[in-house]
Amino acid sequence: MKRLLIPLAAASLSAAALTMPASADPHWVTDNLMPKPADAYGAAAFWLDANGAALRKATQYYWDAKDVPKLVATQSKDGAADGKPGMTAPIGVTGQPPKVQNVNLPKTIGKVFFIDREGRYRWCSATSIQSRHRNLVATAGHCVYENGRDVFSKWVFVPGYYQGKAPWGVYPGAYAFTTYDLDTYDDYDGDFAFVAVHNGFSIVGHKEVTKPEFAAWAGDKWIKHEEIKKEEFEPAFAKYGPEGPYWSKDVDLTPEKVGHDYKGEKTLIKVEVTKADYAAAPKSTDDNKNGEQYEQVGPTAISQETYKKLAAEKAAGKFLGWLDVEKDKNGTEIAWYETHYYLKQWVKTGKTVKYFRDHYFIGIAKDTGRLGDVVGGQGFAWNQPLGQKTMVFGYPSAPHPDGDKPYSGVTPKYCYGKTGTKTYQANMFKVETHQVLKCSMTFGADGGPWLIKYNNSKRLGYVNGVTSTFADQDGNDRIDFISSAVFDGETAAVYDKANYAETKSIVGPNGELLK
Repeated sequence: MKRLLIPLAAASLSAAALTMPASADPHWVTDNLMPKPADAYGAAAFWLDANGAALRKATQYYWDAKDVPKLVATQSKDGAADGKPGMTAPIGVTGQPPKVQNVNLPKTIGKVFFIDREGRYRWCSATSIQSRHRNLVATAGHCVYENGRDVFSKWVFVPGYYQGKAPWGVYPGAYAFTTYDLDTYDDYDGDFAFVAVHNGFSIVGHKEVTKPEFAAWAGDKWIKHEEIKKEEFEPAFAKYGPEGPYWSKDVDLTPEKVGHDYKGEKTLIKVEVTKADYAAAPKSTDDNKNGEQYEQVGPTAISQETYKKLAAEKAAGKFLGWLDVEKDKNGTEIAWYETHYYLKQWVKTGKTVKYFRDHYFIGIAKDTGRLGDVVGGQGFAWNQPLGQKTMVFGYPSAPHPDGDKPYSGVTPKYCYGKTGTKTYQANMFKVETHQVLKCSMTFGADGGPWLIKYNNSKRLGYVNGVTSTFADQDGNDRIDFISSAVFDGETAAVYDKANYAETKSIVGPNGELLK
């Protein structure tokens, strides 16, 4: 792990103090998550939809729990720091302190949710951390970067998460900051990340609007279809035309096919064909003849699991669409797509035509403010001596290697004790200098904060690490140690870059999406 061998002021960090020579290797990387408000809104609405169904569906992110590493002591505590120690103070919130059942649980902790490359809904633990723009989240680097290759999609932070609920709103990630070595080499000596998040928001209701209002609305919206009689449809269609709030749909699965020149009542439908048949068909003309190209739908991104299922169906002749795979420069599959092709076909219009009235709804969102203003932020510490009393929080969920599952992941848990006085290594993750704590929390707690100088009454301390790996030191198939990257001068440099990241509110006073 590359180190910044420069002293940092204990009172605050300075961008000028961290400027490196042009010839020096990079020590941090910055990646976009969802800097655009529309993307951020869409991600948050995705997790909040259906009363948090996606949040409840998510599972903890972890590697094989039966393949936990052994940690090997390497150095004395004098080898952990790379410069002078420093700290930045935590920030609380104004007004009445939040009510919690356990006085030890801080309001700043929560879960980060994201979607991995295989389309699975995942989560890790995290915390709000003090920053100049009150918008920063600290978590494990592997909870932001997938195998050191790219950032996860739809990344959001939910402080105070509990059973699909987001009591203080959802905070979509805008920019991620981590070490060059984690991003480039998947080196867990730099397994931490600071994420600048947009203002939080929650969906507080919905209302029915007109079609023009619906079309202009850039936030969450949906249509409900009310079936009506033909006698209701025809006068309304005559009044409003095809652009009005009515439409018809042919639901006959075996309609009688007719030619485009059929004089009776007919309906134009689309028939799915293979890519080859679509390419061989004539392009659409004004005559709208049978067999002309109708439309191509896709390529649409799908999960690897869905891709494998469709590939099996295609081999069995049950899937007409086209499947494609995107690979990186090393030949590793990184994305999967499906595309569908349709030709025109006229059919007789009969009793199978159903008529509908469309009801247009928009979701009303409420801005919950900056993260630090809402839940406060833990302090930040670097180059601290090992062997300190430390409080670690997280949402453990996975079973121990022996199959026992003592945690649900629903509520946060904690461990308390002194960290080891030596740094440790774990070859599995290229770890050379991790700090350790005796703790039985399992996967799901990764990304949770390691807090020193923790004040129970204020529920605030100083983040001096985040849970990175889990170990079975005594060989009894039970997690008994957790480890974290040592927060040193390099960590301070990454934090300092993140500290200057500005974000914004993504919904306006009326719940509308801002540009």
